[in-house]
Amino acid sequence: MKHIPLALVSIFIFASSLNAAATKPNIIFILADDLGLDGVSCYGSDAHKTPNIDKLAASGTRFETCYAAPLCGPSRCLLNTGRYAFRTGGLTNGSWGKGGQGAKSADEQPVAKVLKQAGYTTGQSGKWRQVGETPKDWGFDEYMTDPTAGGWYWETSVIKNGETIKTADKQYNPDQIHAFSLDFINRHKDGPFYLYYALHLVHSPIVRTPDSKQQKGDFYEDNIAYMDKQVGGIVAELEKLGIRDKTLLCFSGDNGTAHGRPSSIGGRVINGCKASMLEGGSRVPFIASWPGTTPAGAVSKDIISFADLHTTFCELGAATLPAGFKYDGITFAPQLRGEKGTPRQWAYVQLGAHWFVREQGWKMNEKAELFDMSDAPFVEKLVAATADTDASKSARERLTKVLADLNPAGGKTAGAGEGDGKRKKKMGKGKGKRKAAAGAATVQQ
Repeated sequence: MKHIPLALVSIFIFASSLNAAATKPNIIFILADDLGLDGVSCYGSDAHKTPNIDKLAASGTRFETCYAAPLCGPSRCLLNTGRYAFRTGGLTNGSWGKGGQGAKSADEQPVAKVLKQAGYTTGQSGKWRQVGETPKDWGFDEYMTDPTAGGWYWETSVIKNGETIKTADKQYNPDQIHAFSLDFINRHKDGPFYLYYALHLVHSPIVRTPDSKQQKGDFYEDNIAYMDKQVGGIVAELEKLGIRDKTLLCFSGDNGTAHGRPSSIGGRVINGCKASMLEGGSRVPFIASWPGTTPAGAVSKDIISFADLHTTFCELGAATLPAGFKYDGITFAPQLRGEKGTPRQWAYVQLGAHWFVREQGWKMNEKAELFDMSDAPFVEKLVAATADTDASKSARERLTKVLADLNPAGGKTAGAGEGDGKRKKKMGKGKGKRKAAAGAATVQQ
């Protein structure tokens, strides 16, 4: 065997590592608050115009069937952990990170932590309070947030890396968060970096924006427009820095449109809204754009879940997932490359003690009720077992088996980390409390 000089081997290894790093995209996930399908014009909204988000969709892939949780907190738990709520305890707003039943960073392997181990610099900007602990605890190197779980707009304080910063005059918090996000991108433009940008827009209270032309009135459309403007600002910054084609930029909403704010799509109103277990509670827009990689202007009907973000981002970042740890995500990285991939057959959605599993055309809830979803997201038709057709009977059997295998009523399951067995017993004792929490979750928060 011919001897290869050690110096050449070292050069080869170094070059290989540089090439591997170069293939890792920067990842930015922009999460709007309380924005359903009916809030985005490229999804057919009759009332709202979102030109920058539409351009983002035109430059990448728009997914028609994405499911978050129906409420802010559980969605954020799902996307950060990649695990269903009955595994983590992230059942409803404020339920994780508190007491013995909520999700804790020490028990999870969150996406920021795993990407950080793969060489990513990680940043969080915007809404966090419902999550529990701090962004640093969940793997973020840098962060800017605020002391509330709701809308945070004209205020005199902001929290940066754990320090509360006061201002003499009221500042528009979305501008502060946006400026931090742009600064993070600039400082880490050589990458790879992961930025989780959690907008407060368009969560209540709906107040004027810096672009509003009047001091009083209904500012909802102004809030939609400002949110869209900030999305455009991120794209413009990436282009200015020359890293747009090195960056996967994803945009979504954390749950459906808030109660009292739905608009129509093609003259029809989506069934349900935020905090409901209907289609409008958890079906959200999802757009992924990575120029030169994602097919431009593509529309995918593949079902994706917020649980899939963890798995997909970690795969793209060449991160190693911990062995023996149960994740629920299915990667859609192939679809981002224009490949068929292996799309998930169903999505699981949970809020408190209520849940459902949804496949193309059918849905089954925790009561074993089956719904015909052929006219979703506008109509969900209950199908009685006595009225089963061959198609509904087959769907009933499939989804019954899916829920039996998942066993959500069992509470936390293996893979949540040391001490999980003790908390599982507490989950069983707290079943009544979870039912009460689920009922309370129907109130807008």
